[in-house]
Amino acid sequence: MAKYLISFPSAAMNVPDGEWEAVVRDSHAVIRQTKEAGVYVFGGGIDETVPPVLVSANGSVAEGGYPWAPPLNGGFTVLELPSSEEAIAWAARIAKACRCDQELRVFGFDPES
Repeated sequence: MAKYLISFPSAAMNVPDGEWEAVVRDSHAVIRQTKEAGVYVFGGGIDETVPPVLVSANGSVAEGGYPWAPPLNGGFTVLELPSSEEAIAWAARIAKACRCDQELRVFGFDPES
């Protein structure tokens, strides 16, 4: 089984006023379904109130992330599933609940992880 990252950037969440409660309710319901199905690994969102830091191999710390990379923000869910078809189906459920498209990626297997 592979682990799949289902994610979206913050800018994708374009939810009209008055619909946030429904989005929260619906997205939490889908996460509960993933847990009940036994496929949930981890999920959450990047806390955008805490700025990133870049830690070098020598232990030095600099404010901000990679200056050349787009900012990492938004929400994500990691599921362990037997097929890409099932990953697409779960991503579609999450997209419907969150009211925005979801990006789907596969984690490469590392036997040391």
